[in-house]
Formats: sequence, C-alpha cells, structure tokens
Amino acid sequence: MEKLLIEGGAPLKGRVKISGAKNAVLPIIAATLLGEEKESVLEEVPGLCDVKTISEIIESVGAKVRYNAENETLTVDATNLIATEAPTDLVRKMRASFLIIGPLLTRYGKAKISLPGGCAIGTRPIDLHLKGFEALGAKIEIGHGFISVTAPNGLVGNRIYLDFPSVGATENILMAAATAKGETYLENPAEEPEIVDLANFLNVMGAKIRGAGTNLIKITGVERLRGENYTIIPDRIEAGTYMLAAAMTKGDVFIENAIREHLKPVIAKLKDAGASLEESINGIRVYASGDLKSVDIKTMPYPGFPTDMQAQFMAMLAISKGKGQVIETVFENRFMHVEELRRMGANITVNERCAEVVGVEKLKASRVKATDLRAGAAMVLAALVADGVTEITALHHIDRGYHNLVEKLISLGAKIKRIEE
Repeated sequence: MEKLLIEGGAPLKGRVKISGAKNAVLPIIAATLLGEEKESVLEEVPGLCDVKTISEIIESVGAKVRYNAENETLTVDATNLIATEAPTDLVRKMRASFLIIGPLLTRYGKAKISLPGGCAIGTRPIDLHLKGFEALGAKIEIGHGFISVTAPNGLVGNRIYLDFPSVGATENILMAAATAKGETYLENPAEEPEIVDLANFLNVMGAKIRGAGTNLIKITGVERLRGENYTIIPDRIEAGTYMLAAAMTKGDVFIENAIREHLKPVIAKLKDAGASLEESINGIRVYASGDLKSVDIKTMPYPGFPTDMQAQFMAMLAISKGKGQVIETVFENRFMHVEELRRMGANITVNERCAEVVGVEKLKASRVKATDLRAGAAMVLAALVADGVTEITALHHIDRGYHNLVEKLISLGAKIKRIEE
C-alpha cells in the first residue's frame, strides 16, 4: 500500500498546467462506442485510474483502445463491437460505467449492466437514467443486481423532464437520443461544462444537438455517428484545487488552462476569503499574503457552487479567520472528510447536512486517509499547511481524479513524497 508524506509550511509558487477534465472525458470515452465509422482520437486525456477503468469497460464490449501517455492521446476504434454487456468486476469499480448503456442501447437495441460502484458519498440513484430510456421507448428489467434495457424496435424521440438536473442521466439520454428516430426535448437537464463538452463531441461525430448548457436541450436523431478527433476541456475541479492550494499556502501560482467561465463560484468565494486573482486568456493567477477570512458556501447544481469543491473549501476554512458554514445539498454523505480534518486539529461541528467550521491558528500533522476522491484532495491541502509531516493513505481515491498530483506539487515547491508503506 502506498502513502503520501507531506511536510507542511512551504508556499507554492510557479505554474501548473491543468489536465483534461475527468468528468468530461469519461462520458466522451463512452460516447466513442457510437462511432460506427472511423476511429476516434481524443486529446488531453489524463492518465487517471478511472480513464483506465472506462477504457477496459469499452474494450470488454469489443472496442480497440490505445493510450499514448506521452502526449495524453486516447484512440478508440468502435466500428466492430462484439457484446452489449460489460463484466461485473469492472462495472462495480466506477459509477461512470453506467454511461455505456446509452450508446449500446441506441446502437444495438439492448444493453445489460450490473449496478455500478464508485465513491461512497451518497445513493446517487439511477432512476432518472431509466426514466429517460423508458421515455425513448425502452423496456427495463431489474433483478439479481443487474439492469437490462431493451428496445428491439429502436428508440423514438420524446419530451423528457428530469426531476433533478442529474449529470449522468443527462449524458446517458444525450447519447441514447443521438440516433433515436425523431426529436427529443430534454427539460431541466444538467448544465455543467462537461455536458457541453459531450454534446460538442457528439455534434462533431455527426449528431444534431442544440441547447447544451441551458435548461432545454433539443436532440434531432440522425441515422449513425462516426468516430472523430476531439480535445477534452480542462478540469475545473483540478484547477479549483490548485487555486485553493496557492491561497492556503500564501503562495503565488499561475493555473494554466483554467477557464474563468467554469469557475465563477470558486473565484467569487476565494476573493471573499481575501485571496488575490488575476484572470487572463491563458489561465488564472492566484496569490495571497495575509490570513484568509472565513466564508459560507452552499453546494448546488451548476452554475451554483460545485459539490466537488466542498471538501477542499472546508480544508481552507479550517485555517481561516472566523467561522464559516458549509451546507451540502447535492449528496447526503459528503462529510466523511470532517473526521479526518479533526484528526489534524480542525474545529468542525456537523448537524445533518450543515457543517460549522471555526478556523484554528494551525493544523497539526497526523495520519489520515482519503475517504473519497475530493476528500483526498482536502487532506492534501490540509497537509500542505499543517505543522509537521502528514501521512495520507487510501491513495486510490486520489488517483481517480488527479493526474500527476505529486509531480505537479513538487514543481510548485511542495515537500511531498509518495512511498510504499
């Protein structure tokens, strides 16, 4: 088992390049299954564990996948698929594995998958995915840990309203409706930049999708899609994490590739906390010299404050002056990092989905673990400003979402090592 050793106290300075977005690349890799002609070449694909898993999943149904780590390019040939069911052991590794249902269903009229896994941050029901498939004419069977979706006569466009703007359901419906007969209108969809990126890729493949990023998406079904070349957008959550690292360590970091439009709530809260930001076409510079001030945050679906930045902000509030409040509205079990921060001396009180954080003068090094992906990032941030050397275990969570984390932090002056325990 590996662990991180981080000695706190070093201000981060320099430039860091943000990798392609994890939450965009996974559905886009799933969407390559729709390419009946030509191979797809995806650029800016980070070498994450989740990318490896989704690649293995699409390989299991017959896609040919090649990853070039040097130039971060993934090539997928899905012209000749051989199956409509993925192995259970792969599917249970990751929630995003359910995204292969939409492409397989619309291309072959059937798909079967075991109930997917992922971080234990909440129930994240798949009922909205299934509701969308049923509206398009599919039949659902659930039993013995499997879900079978069939549409022997093909999918037909319809008007679909999502009770909650689910990212995964929006993505699955976009892919399923891309080659369905007629028009599909998707109301109250998720509006995240990653949704727009998927729609853009599908359109490059030959789909006709309008309105992605708004509260109404129109999909006009086409006969077939082809593989194409595409570049993944930068990861706004990775960018936000490094922005907080710069501010918390009283450093000065230029976050290359960070897109302002994708980070508005994070930028606003960082400014409220007293950090300085300079925005340019190539990225965002973040620097701080004095103490940070506490702020209140409330997670919301995009364009609200992202739940994927909640844990990192809690780490920042732990050392900020004053008292801040964190309200989590998206996932019901996303405060598992609180106990780990308390091990380091954080003063945090939790009442259901609300956490009250009173800033302390200093955090103390301790042995902690990454309880999920973003909690792992919060532990790294806390360790960067703690007295002493912090040990962080359960690194497989962090590896799911942060490409070359150790190397990037070392380049900014962090004192961090990854060792075998």
